[in-house]
Amino acid sequence: MKLWRKVILVACILAIMIPTFGCSEEGPMEKAGKKMDQAVDDASDAADNIADDAKKALD
Repeated sequence: MKLWRKVILVACILAIMIPTFGCSEEGPMEKAGKKMDQAVDDASDAADNIADDAKKALD
């Protein structure tokens, strides 16, 4: 039984470590996703600015 516990412990440790250290570099999809997030943030900021300008114009 002690051997099985060690095997399970090592398997759990590897299951945690492999995804953590396996993908250190960003792939093309991650880069594209970040660019899309930035574009959405920029569009949201622009819409907020337009709404503020319209509010000021009505006041």
